Amino acid sequence: MDTLQAILLGIVQGITEFLPVSSSGHLQIAKALLGVELEENLMFDVTLHAATVLSTIVVLWSEVWRLLKGLFSRRFTPEQAYVLKIVVSMIPIGIVGCCFKDRIDAMLNAPWILALVGGMLLLTAALLAFAYYARPREKEHISYRDAFIIGIAQALAAMPGLSRSGSTIATGLLLGNKKAAVAQFSFLMVLAPILGETLLEIVSGELTTGIGSMQLAAGFLAAFLTGCAACKFMIEMVKRGKLIWFALYCATAGLIALISWFC
Repeated sequence: MDTLQAILLGIVQGITEFLPVSSSGHLQIAKALLGVELEENLMFDVTLHAATVLSTIVVLWSEVWRLLKGLFSRRFTPEQAYVLKIVVSMIPIGIVGCCFKDRIDAMLNAPWILALVGGMLLLTAALLAFAYYARPREKEHISYRDAFIIGIAQALAAMPGLSRSGSTIATGLLLGNKKAAVAQFSFLMVLAPILGETLLEIVSGELTTGIGSMQLAAGFLAAFLTGCAACKFMIEMVKRGKLIWFALYCATAGLIALISWFC
């Protein structure tokens, strides 16, 4: 992998991590188009995810800081309740990570990965379209029950091509939660799982790779800068209820992936 490829993949990761179009699916498609060997890039993938985590913290810093301050209060505060809901939302992805991680990793190296990504992108498109046209009664706050159900959506999005942000945001909207609240919760709830996965990869010692430090730094910076822009953009798009455009994009990308695989 050269520096230009690293920058391009970083841009893809930074943009698609927040847009409801599946970062994992687009990263696999981009790697295939650029001729990057999939099995040699665990360290690079972890680096890109770390960059998008940092961009989330930067964009939502005021909310993150408010939660951190309220977390250590002696009485039970709304901030502590919010953090507890995030913890509840992490339960499903924790189960999937412990029980099915090896199977999911095997999918990424499967010869039929593009076909799977294409199918999951079409499923993402259907979910986004359904959330766009549904009109449930809006709730004032995300409940613990809703947090767990949104967490299930996040766990299912471990499938390559099924958008994590698209699944969680669409699920939250279908449950009747306000657009701005769902977007913020969706981006905050992923911080701990990604950080936890990164720590496990480091501890396991599986991050050895032939990719140079220059490529890692270039990919990280590209993912961070584009991630900051994409995070801000997506929050505004959810507030305006423009998810249908992402549904159309996912449907198009999914069909292209399937056609390229079968042809």
